Amino acid sequence: MKKFHYRLRRFCAFLIGATLVVAGVFKLMDPVGTGLIMEDYFKFLHIQFLDPAAKVLGTLLALFETIVGSALVTGVWRRITAIVTSAMVAFFTILTLILAIVNPSMDCGCFGEVVHLTNLQTFFKNLVLLALAAIAFLPINEYGDAKKLKYIAFWISAASMAGFSIYSWLTIPMVDYTAFKPGSELYASMDNPSEAYDDMETKVIYEKNGQEGAFPLDKLPDSTWTYVRTETVRTNDAEENEAFPQLSFTDAEGNYQDELATEGDVMVCSAYKPEKLNGGAWDRMADVMETAKSSGYVPIALVSCSQETFDGLGSITPDVRSRLKKYVYFADFKTLVSVNRANGGYTLFNDGELIRKYSARWNPSSSELLDMTDTDPSEEMLHYSTDGRLHLQMFFLYLFIVLVLI
Repeated sequence: MKKFHYRLRRFCAFLIGATLVVAGVFKLMDPVGTGLIMEDYFKFLHIQFLDPAAKVLGTLLALFETIVGSALVTGVWRRITAIVTSAMVAFFTILTLILAIVNPSMDCGCFGEVVHLTNLQTFFKNLVLLALAAIAFLPINEYGDAKKLKYIAFWISAASMAGFSIYSWLTIPMVDYTAFKPGSELYASMDNPSEAYDDMETKVIYEKNGQEGAFPLDKLPDSTWTYVRTETVRTNDAEENEAFPQLSFTDAEGNYQDELATEGDVMVCSAYKPEKLNGGAWDRMADVMETAKSSGYVPIALVSCSQETFDGLGSITPDVRSRLKKYVYFADFKTLVSVNRANGGYTLFNDGELIRKYSARWNPSSSELLDMTDTDPSEEMLHYSTDGRLHLQMFFLYLFIVLVLI
């Protein structure tokens, strides 16, 4: 009976640890998305002064989550791990209970973009983890000791996940779970493109007491509300249109030019925080836009600011500004951060279908662009998408071997 109880406790600890590792890896894979989740929590808790550190804090929290999960799976330092895990689970259970009661318009972000849970579902998930923790860690003695080899497994996995987080900071997610994932077709590329404009409406997002509200231009709220952002959204919520993400952008005069991204081969460079890009990044963007054009692509540079703000960016030299001027269009932050997680990243489309993405650091060369014009777009998209999923699966398999089989 005692042996069965010990095995039950270890099994419950393993389940909690595996959950923490999977959730942490998904968040480490997408540090930009994790930063956005943290900003939602900061807004809800009224501590927006931490927003500049959201990406760093989110990554560190996710890394800590995976390390604690690894310790639970391997069974090392069982007493301190039990205390830390119990405190974490209790804290997040209380926090998600508050979220379930208030029910703000935000996602818990427990599994990044991979799995979306409502606030109530998140609370129930944490209740399950809390029950597992009670079985695994009570009574607080009689934990037993791990084999020495398990300490080696723990440090290997911890180092691997630290390396994984560094890799994720330098590039874009291995697997894309946003609306703008490979294979998705733009809303404006539907059979009747005019429908894309008929169903579009500009909404101004304001915030008050931690709650966000979307208002039409002719019905803005009073001064007690704080402006957050402006979005262009679809008014048609028909189910058949859910698979069509909307890449909406305008020219300097405010005219929508969405259809430009749906005709032939298109190279989109998106800067969701143009003020953060240095002169070298703008120079590189101009080079890529010109290379894309000479390779037969329609070059589009999208920035999440107004024409006046763009003209006032001091990091752009007059020469580069002149080279970029004919390619620049304007979109909102939320759209561009979904199109490509890299600020200044590159995304390829073919007839409105998203083919692949590049980070800002590893932009496509002219020879690569020319080669892709001779390749079937769907084949290129499948190769790119499959390659990313295979790498993520291999990383999870590697972690399993290290944590469980060593």
